[in-house]
Amino acid sequence: MTEPGPSLRNRRGNCRPDGLAVSLVPGTGGLGETNETMSRLCTICARGGSRGVPDKNIRLLAGRPLIAHSILQARASGLFERVAVSSDSPAILEAARVWGADPVLERPAELASDTVGKLPAIRHAWLAAEAACGLSFEVLADLDCTSPLRRSEDIAGAVRLLEDSGAHNVITGVPAHRSPYFNLVEVTDGIAHLSKPLPEAIWRRQDSPRCYDMNASIYVWRREPFLTRPFVFDATTRLYEMPRAGILDIDEEVDFAIMALLWQRRLDQEQQEMAPQEGNPSS
Repeated sequence: MTEPGPSLRNRRGNCRPDGLAVSLVPGTGGLGETNETMSRLCTICARGGSRGVPDKNIRLLAGRPLIAHSILQARASGLFERVAVSSDSPAILEAARVWGADPVLERPAELASDTVGKLPAIRHAWLAAEAACGLSFEVLADLDCTSPLRRSEDIAGAVRLLEDSGAHNVITGVPAHRSPYFNLVEVTDGIAHLSKPLPEAIWRRQDSPRCYDMNASIYVWRREPFLTRPFVFDATTRLYEMPRAGILDIDEEVDFAIMALLWQRRLDQEQQEMAPQEGNPSS
């Protein structure tokens, strides 16, 4: 595994093993306008027992363990007091430590099976990080390790939407390929029908209400509503729209191959944008 350079060490201080916090160095500033008085935690929950893609969370993508991309995106946003990784796998926790996660949290076995939902693991990570650091975090953003096609700007945008709107939580999604009003069907007693027909039929997809595919890339919550009763939707939930490529996550080997191609395409686009334009002197 390639280790990051010293510049990636946590500039806001480390959590001590005894659970006490060392003094914090002021942050370097986030992306966009966010509430600087808010204390924020980022969690990345990554199980070790993937069936479809063994060891996927530490498999190399563009020369780095998959989990490293989410850690670096969270740190680059400049928004978080801590970036915590929760896992039942010693190998994942070590990779997370090397790439700048702090604290790294051992997930209990009862929260690490593939029959347990993610919300209990996030709640455990939130409380365990607070206990390890001696801090209380008002806002949590959880990043899905297997959905790395996000940018730090997406994280900042989702956090900003939560803090500006007063919502209890924010989810992320992309424009849906199918519409329940137009071309998404169910079959009942052998009869196919639209999932959500409108009172008057529509004949073009563009005329249907706008729908989104949840991509699970970023979730953001306020502390008290979530810790009281973990949830994905309530009466205040907002959605932050991401680019369509953000729908891809890694569940099977073919997904990893596609992710590698999309990641290389992103790198090529970034290099092209940074290259001097023909006829213009380089700076």
